[in-house]
Amino acid sequence: MFMKNFSFIFILFILFVLPHDRLDAESISTKNAKVYFISPLDGQTVNNPVKIVFGISGMKILPAGIKEEYSGHHHLLIDLPVLPNLNQPIPSDDQHIHFGKGQTETTIQLTEGEHTLQLLFADFIHIPHTPPLYSKKIKINVKNYND
Repeated sequence: MFMKNFSFIFILFILFVLPHDRLDAESISTKNAKVYFISPLDGQTVNNPVKIVFGISGMKILPAGIKEEYSGHHHLLIDLPVLPNLNQPIPSDDQHIHFGKGQTETTIQLTEGEHTLQLLFADFIHIPHTPPLYSKKIKINVKNYND
């Protein structure tokens, strides 16, 4: 009987306590950390496909799922009027692009016209650090090759 009760309590612990501890664990950014775009530059006119290169200083880039102090990975925010909730995992959709393998650049297709881009650095479970690390929002103008 003791083993049945112990097993039941252990399973409850795994299901309810550990995930909350993991989500409540705050990831701290270093004092002088910065996230920025290497390219494109703010106001630049670019052609499709658009090559985007991410920069970071003061933090280590690691794939999602690997918990290490002062580390994380990039997220690209496209045409967002405001930052997502900085206390929750960053959504994953066409406007919130995850680079969970630790990538530092990408090539994407955007519609022709003006777009805003912003980087948001997040921890092993896609939650922004404290304090949050996000770049200045930049504007680019996208043209197609045939123009």
